Amino acid sequence: MSVMRFTGANSRDAMRQVREALGDEALILANRRTDSGVEILAMAESSAPGGGEVPTAPASPAVAESRAAPAGSADGAFAAMSEKLLEEMRDMRALLARDQQGRESPSGLDAQICDLLLGVGFGTALADEVVAALPDELAAADIQEERVMAWIKRQLVQRLSGLDDEAAFLDRTGVVALIGPTGVGKTTTTAKLAARYVMRHGTRPVALVTTDSFRIGAHEQLRIYARLLDVPMFALTADQPVNDLLGRMQGKSWVIIDTVGMSQRDHRVIEQVGHLRGGSTPVRLVLLLNAASQPETLEEVVQRYRQAAQAAGAELNDCVITKHDEAGRVAPALDIVMRHGLRLLFVSHGQRVPEDMSLAEPPALIDEALAQRREVPYRGSASAPRDASAGRTPTLMGQGRRLAGTLQALRQRVDGFGELEAVWDLLGLPDSVQQQRLDDLLASYPGPDRALGMLWSERRRVSGASWSMPDIALNADGDWLALPLLQHRQVAGQQPRLADAETKLGASVHLMAGLPDADACQWLESRSQSWVSQVRGSQRVEHAGERDPLKALAALADPLDEAHCRFRGMAARLKLGTLAVNVVPRPARRGDEGLAAQAWFAEVRDAESGRTVARRYWLTPARLARQPVPLLLHQLQGDGLALLARRAWQRIEPQELGELRPDVRLLMASGTAAVAAHLDLADDEAAMDLRAELLGLAGGRRRRRDVALMEALVELFLVRDAIRHLGLGEREAG
Repeated sequence: MSVMRFTGANSRDAMRQVREALGDEALILANRRTDSGVEILAMAESSAPGGGEVPTAPASPAVAESRAAPAGSADGAFAAMSEKLLEEMRDMRALLARDQQGRESPSGLDAQICDLLLGVGFGTALADEVVAALPDELAAADIQEERVMAWIKRQLVQRLSGLDDEAAFLDRTGVVALIGPTGVGKTTTTAKLAARYVMRHGTRPVALVTTDSFRIGAHEQLRIYARLLDVPMFALTADQPVNDLLGRMQGKSWVIIDTVGMSQRDHRVIEQVGHLRGGSTPVRLVLLLNAASQPETLEEVVQRYRQAAQAAGAELNDCVITKHDEAGRVAPALDIVMRHGLRLLFVSHGQRVPEDMSLAEPPALIDEALAQRREVPYRGSASAPRDASAGRTPTLMGQGRRLAGTLQALRQRVDGFGELEAVWDLLGLPDSVQQQRLDDLLASYPGPDRALGMLWSERRRVSGASWSMPDIALNADGDWLALPLLQHRQVAGQQPRLADAETKLGASVHLMAGLPDADACQWLESRSQSWVSQVRGSQRVEHAGERDPLKALAALADPLDEAHCRFRGMAARLKLGTLAVNVVPRPARRGDEGLAAQAWFAEVRDAESGRTVARRYWLTPARLARQPVPLLLHQLQGDGLALLARRAWQRIEPQELGELRPDVRLLMASGTAAVAAHLDLADDEAAMDLRAELLGLAGGRRRRRDVALMEALVELFLVRDAIRHLGLGEREAG
């Protein structure tokens, strides 16, 4: 197909013809107005450029019949220009394709990070995962900058799971079986681990077991270690169940099994793991990984042994890295551990028992790995070494680890996130069960002395919605609690609500939408509580004996220094001014002299263009002087919460998710919006990392940042719910 001409009475009619003939993906080459309307030249995006005459689309009955343009006419020149343009586009695409095929590396910080990680021995999949989480704040930086290297280390450390406390492993009684290929160091590691048990619990409760009847002297080697440690050693034959052996051990609390070494390709691996799991006594499996092995070998070892554990109905989540002292680089082994979501318990680095084994410390291991750099070709070049992770999709375990890590970080950072999760847990339950569990949850939420203050929403429906935005409690640090408070569950009347918040929550700071009424204002002043009221520019106040709207007094305000802020998902600058005024709350009483107040005038400007995007007005009690500035900023940053909650409400579709009460849906939406806004506003490194991780899980940033974070959080909750559903089977009904 070549270029086609479409003529319509107007642009809408012409575009309709384009869509009907070529589809929505048509490529518009040129358009112009003619005596008969509008003319468009277009072609299908996948079509090759043609030459010669421009075909004409069939005309609709309402449009005059088009004719082929004669050479030399205006129409012919228009068609020739369009064909030339199309030819140039084809040449440009070919040039870009050749450039893409011939270049050896991408550009920018992401390429530098890839080069670093590949150079020290991490795999392509992990490098891509890390780069995908690169925050916008670092995009223009250089890898030599300290903050960039600190970010890279944080990304790697948080992906490397270890023991927070050695006691958590050594104090847990039971049977531990060390498994892995031949020559990985199981017998020596068994002795080192036994020595740690003995040093912690003494010799009496510890026993060693060997299943290795193949290697000459295998029993004798372990027996020597047992004699040195003064603990008994037992042999377990291939046809002997673990339970029978434990019966002979006279109640040993800590039993370590040294298994026979087998190639990961040996079909007997499944039999071996099945034998260990054959009894009723639970056995903890620990996989040993040789740090000096090739990445491809390590990849195969983890996959085969995990498959064997799964076939035997067991779990394989723990590992030990051995022969650390023999490895030129530690990164390949760490890469395997990270991508498969294994927990690294210990690192063995020599033959001495027990000295040459230490608790795995992720920060130290990552520092060591990053210091062992070699120059390697870019992964896309022909001479690049084969990467064990290249071409692999992230494992379910690896993705599950990322999801779990993100959720854990949110729980630790955002106050009330656990309660928000509990609301999402109601998804799919019967209506009556949702109601009962929601009542139980909200009866004690947020609890006494948990809230420093309240962000009170307007007492009317959100524009374009059938509900009112819930109120949000602020904790002692001034951060929003993740789970808001529904308006219809609160007492009626402004002053009773304020008193209730003080009594039940301990709230003494109030960010209000509108001037408090006379009773509420009197109560706030009698309690000397801090309050900020956002009002309209038309709000009338008294100044210099005159009664004027606030917006008319802006020019008289004393200016304050500009401040950086975020406003509705974008970076902004806040220009503030203030003026002493007098205001009379409604309903006005005879003889009421009003309240001495401070008026605040704000101009919000786009940080990049300097364009004014919003103006805001506030009133605060005069007794606070200029102290409320942080509160003004806090209320301003909550300006877009209601609209963000409305977007979240639309994303949480009951028809797709099952039975869902409107109040549960509203808490899900408003809570998710509150968490997204919190992450968008925070400027610390932990928040930066968490933002990047969320946006990376959601496929990157597509819209303004707060909206993208909200969508990522909704997806995170939905995936979490799906995983729980698969893991727990059918939902309980009561």
